[in-house]
Amino acid sequence: MTVSEPVLADLTTLRVGGPSARLLTATTTDELVEHATAAWEDDAWLVLGGGSNLLVADDGFDGTVVLVRTRGVEHETDADGVTVRVAAGEPWDAFVATTVEHGWTGLEALSGIPGTVGAAPVQNIGAYGVELSDVLTRIEFLDAATGERAWVPAAELALGYRTSTLKHGRRGVVLTVEFRLGTVSEAGVPVRYAQLAGSLGVDLGSSVAPETVRSEVLRLRGSKGMVLDAEDHDTWSAGSFFTNPIVSAGFAETLPAEAPRWPAGDDVKLSAAWLIERSGVHRGYAVPGSRAAISSKHTLALTNRGGATAAQVAELARYVQVTVLNRFGVSLVPEPVVVGDLLA
Repeated sequence: MTVSEPVLADLTTLRVGGPSARLLTATTTDELVEHATAAWEDDAWLVLGGGSNLLVADDGFDGTVVLVRTRGVEHETDADGVTVRVAAGEPWDAFVATTVEHGWTGLEALSGIPGTVGAAPVQNIGAYGVELSDVLTRIEFLDAATGERAWVPAAELALGYRTSTLKHGRRGVVLTVEFRLGTVSEAGVPVRYAQLAGSLGVDLGSSVAPETVRSEVLRLRGSKGMVLDAEDHDTWSAGSFFTNPIVSAGFAETLPAEAPRWPAGDDVKLSAAWLIERSGVHRGYAVPGSRAAISSKHTLALTNRGGATAAQVAELARYVQVTVLNRFGVSLVPEPVVVGDLLA
């Protein structure tokens, strides 16, 4: 067991955040169970994977952090596809690369997303027309309320747009994630997102080799500062800081006709990036004197330009929220998990 008192800025992609009272690092699943159980004896505990969807206050976290560094990928192939079980601490993009190398299909459009496999179901991550819920079958979960370790079907996780019961109320630790993937055919995999199809020069719905999809997704994400690079401050972020708002169809009709929108059941999903830009908050914008700024490549990313504090990131987030609310009457909801009283 490794115990230390880290500065959480060193463990998050935003590179902000103060110390935690205690850090327990788990490198095996059994160790993860042991550390999580020990952490639950504290009033405050936090499970940390890649730190890519986290904003931690400058005064840190007065509790136990369980750092998930477990590894392992197992698979079983049959005539209809492949079942893959992955340890929670596996880096997400490295796992996606493994699936492409093995000819397993379904995750190639989710290339380049930072973080760990265990964190992916919490947000129901998605990109370029694909969501984790498309291929997730179940998770192995250690329940903080009961102490029980069991497999939970994906259907019980209420997976939705960047949400799940794991994000809202179901407390515990994801130990293992199971996927049901396809196997590559000569035709390839269908392209489900217009921007990706356009950049590939194919029609929407056309089939392309999985490795081609992965390569182009990585290029697109890189052009938006969404592939981690220590030398590029545009990647010192938590990814998209705000979710795309979902509003009633009636409210959507009050917005300018050119505002992008997509069906979301009986409601309408709007583009948070469009709302921000049309509110007058442009790429590269920073509150005067602050080291936090809107990415120069992607309006939805709030970045650390070097030496930023969590308070400065939060100040910028609040400024964006107020500006969009005043201009369009839309409340933007932060996507990252916020540790501390930053956005209250």
